[in-house]
Amino acid sequence: MQEKRINKSLVVNVACLLMIGIGYAPFTPGIIRPHVLSMGLFGFSGAITNWLAIHMLFERVPGLYGSGIIPLKFEAFKSAIRNMIMNQFFTMENIRKFTHNDEGFKPDLKPIVEHLDYDMIFNGFVEVVLNSKFGSMLNMFGGKAALEGMREPFATTLKSKLGEMAEQPHFLENITHNATDDLHHVWKDKISGMVDNRLDELTPQMVKEIIQEMIRSHLGWLVIWGGVFGSVIGLISSFIN
Repeated sequence: MQEKRINKSLVVNVACLLMIGIGYAPFTPGIIRPHVLSMGLFGFSGAITNWLAIHMLFERVPGLYGSGIIPLKFEAFKSAIRNMIMNQFFTMENIRKFTHNDEGFKPDLKPIVEHLDYDMIFNGFVEVVLNSKFGSMLNMFGGKAALEGMREPFATTLKSKLGEMAEQPHFLENITHNATDDLHHVWKDKISGMVDNRLDELTPQMVKEIIQEMIRSHLGWLVIWGGVFGSVIGLISSFIN
């Protein structure tokens, strides 16, 4: 890709230089010499000026104020990239559509089920039982210690039942369809954080290369058209003079 862009600029500049050479050549008929020379000079001026302008977007040129604007302003470009991503793709509306799309947003609840504190849940269960009307009866058989043997089976059974529940389609559907705006904001904040972290890894050189990849091949045509229009203006000017 880069070689092709260089060739486009090289071809138009060489063509203009050849016209300049022909315009100065002693073998060129005097009647066409001023026209060819004017076309070459104006065409080369337009092409080289446009090439320099494109080059100055991406590279610093000593003594030329404003050159290298893209590397110098890379923070502004990063901000523009972030705004484009968040404002065009990850809007609140798009997040809502994502969580309510036809295929269905299916959150993975297995890690939550696996990492629940079942000992705390069991302790709460025991407290409820001891504070109920069965508590005094249970105290006759050892109280809290009598329930301790149930801890492991309780955790295993509860984990199994919660796992089954987490895989039921209607349960997942209820979660996504009842997702609140607060939850959507949490998701958006997390996405925004991930985007920010990735953009923070970008360097001025990386930003320059991204923008070059997007637009430099198209800007290369400015060199060609600068040479073409410059040559046309030069031809017209040669007849006026």
